[in-house]
Amino acid sequence: MIPALLLAAPAPLTEAQKIEALIQAVADLQGAVFIRNGTKHTPKEAADHLRLKWKNAGRRVKTAPEFIQACATGSSLSGRPYEIQLRDGRTVTARDWLWTELKRMETSR
Repeated sequence: MIPALLLAAPAPLTEAQKIEALIQAVADLQGAVFIRNGTKHTPKEAADHLRLKWKNAGRRVKTAPEFIQACATGSSLSGRPYEIQLRDGRTVTARDWLWTELKRMETSR
């Protein structure tokens, strides 16, 4: 007999865990380039930047959707959207990529 505890679904992620998972997903994008204000950055540099923006947002950002909108969509200085050039050469907005990643993350749990 399998203990009921082993059959239970995994606990849902907290919003902070979702945000950190999104940032880590950016950091793990092998072969991708993160474009911020026309300058290319490595996935690790992009993740570090997003973490800093999240930290600076403080209590204003409580959920993963708020994080995407307030911290990961674009530059607060220039207003230009962040972009991700994927390994296959396609360029997508960071906003769209992160929304897709968040949906994937939430449905896979």
